[in-house]
Amino acid sequence: MAGTRRGQRRGRCAALLTAAVAVSLAAAGCTAGPGAEDDGRTRTPDHARSSSAAPAAGPVLAVKVDNVPAARPQSGLEDADVVYAEPVEAGLSRLMAVYASELPPSVGPVRSARESDLELLGQFDRPVLAFSGAQSKLLPLIDRAPLRAEPAREDSDAYVRADDRQAPHNLYLHPRKLLGKPSGPAALTTGFAYGKAPAGGRAESTHTVRYPSASFTFTWSGGENRWLVSLDGTPARTADGGRLAPATVVVQHVTVRESDFRDFRGSNSPYVESVGSGAAEVLRDGRAYEATWKRGAAGDGTTFTTEDGKPLKFARGQVWVVFAGAS
Repeated sequence: MAGTRRGQRRGRCAALLTAAVAVSLAAAGCTAGPGAEDDGRTRTPDHARSSSAAPAAGPVLAVKVDNVPAARPQSGLEDADVVYAEPVEAGLSRLMAVYASELPPSVGPVRSARESDLELLGQFDRPVLAFSGAQSKLLPLIDRAPLRAEPAREDSDAYVRADDRQAPHNLYLHPRKLLGKPSGPAALTTGFAYGKAPAGGRAESTHTVRYPSASFTFTWSGGENRWLVSLDGTPARTADGGRLAPATVVVQHVTVRESDFRDFRGSNSPYVESVGSGAAEVLRDGRAYEATWKRGAAGDGTTFTTEDGKPLKFARGQVWVVFAGAS
């Protein structure tokens, strides 16, 4: 009965989301909310996280995080359960940090939402989306999506401006102002499976994903049993000087097309199609595994299988998913 209710709930969410993202709107328009204008540019939880877990106790918190050099080092990324990396305008990148197991004191710098965020977030049950603002014609789609939108408003005490950074790279979120406590790993209905590494794969000490104006490099550290992250060729550090170091890295090859929206410079915003199927590389334990990903609908999580069709299990701990163009 619980499984039936969950399926009905996701069906409703998927229907709402499909209706929202199907709206075709004209490009161009002003932004909304503090910091909304867009310049275009460890402790790791060891819980098993899977869509087959018990019903979620509450929503995940998803935060859009700046990733240009002026925004680094970011705050709170090391505490995220999942970090998604996506292409944005001008060939640059942006992050979405998803929290369920714990809520750090601060996350940021917080930046604006994109159209494809709505499809990606459809896998969760009424997630909370924290963002600085959005292109004005995108706001109605966000309002209709099955999520709780929490943009930075003047009257919100959840956001603060840091004095030691320049706008727009100085907006930070206090997560517990939006969620009183973590919802728990059962809220992570990502479809990911965790457990023993599969047979095969190839030894891989470093792996780089390149966007036109950004890059992600993951270097295996046997001592830390983690992948050390470098951004644009520079070691990615936490606010206290540590290294960002996920246990598993997924390079997910997707269709990246033009969206219906543009930034304030007139550059088209890329749309990442996270529903569908395609190739992926999964990095864990110093090895790389060829995989196939599949996500049937916006209300579903994403599954990863080995070349022989078996579930490809991730190492327990933080996961980074880097969206890359299909070959």
